[in-house]
Amino acid sequence: MRIRIGTRKSKLALIQSELAANAIKAAFPDAETELVHITTKGDIILDKPLEKIGGKGVFIDEIERSMLACEIDIAVHSAKDLPLEIAAGPCICAVLPRADAHDVLVTRRGGKLPENPVIGTSSTRRAAGVRKLLPGAVAADIRGNVDTRLQKLYDGQYDAIVLAAAGLTRLGALTDKRFGFESIGFETLVPAPCQGIIAVQSRVGAIADELRGISDSDTYLCFETERKVLELLNAGCSSPAGAFAEMRDGVITLTVTKDQQKRLTGTAPVSERFLLAERLVGAL
Repeated sequence: MRIRIGTRKSKLALIQSELAANAIKAAFPDAETELVHITTKGDIILDKPLEKIGGKGVFIDEIERSMLACEIDIAVHSAKDLPLEIAAGPCICAVLPRADAHDVLVTRRGGKLPENPVIGTSSTRRAAGVRKLLPGAVAADIRGNVDTRLQKLYDGQYDAIVLAAAGLTRLGALTDKRFGFESIGFETLVPAPCQGIIAVQSRVGAIADELRGISDSDTYLCFETERKVLELLNAGCSSPAGAFAEMRDGVITLTVTKDQQKRLTGTAPVSERFLLAERLVGAL
């Protein structure tokens, strides 16, 4: 079995695609994988906020077109970058075990934040959380991959930036002694739905059926539930909404917010996960 994996060219995207490739090879020792690099609109246009150039879809549209044209067999995405609707035909056939879903405040090591620090983030959600963490903070748009953003912080363009713990961990960036890293608690900033999850997308059919075997079952249940929250809130990339689900002994715990101000948490048997999402979102 030979599988062509469509991926963005960033260092983090390539690492995540290699993780998916390794999972495939572990499940199917005879499988051969090939990474196919694809440049997306979101990788090209770096001087405008995401909502101005098409939202989350700017990171996957070209990849989905390659899949529908049979130029690739599967694609690997950061699940939080998936738009509400994906192209007709492909499906999310698997997700890998979830990494740390927290957001992280990154500062220059040894530096002291000013009274009204400039915080680099292109996320409305993160900006709302930062203002709770640091009253008086000013959010300033920032684009580019993780390495680019860290360099901009080091160069003094921002007093701090906010990044996902999962990406920093996968890149090995948490050992960079130029910076200090402070995990932001869920009580201050609820993660983006599906943050920390790597999603594998394929065309519906035999390959999707086979690759379901690499999926982490608990993570997939959380993925479905958090995507349901997105649907119920009709939340796009410019929304401050957050959701985080966790599985334990057949019970799911879900935290939701639509504005990072009011948040609600509830539990239910996993079979009632969508009803739980509807109940919590309805009470926001």
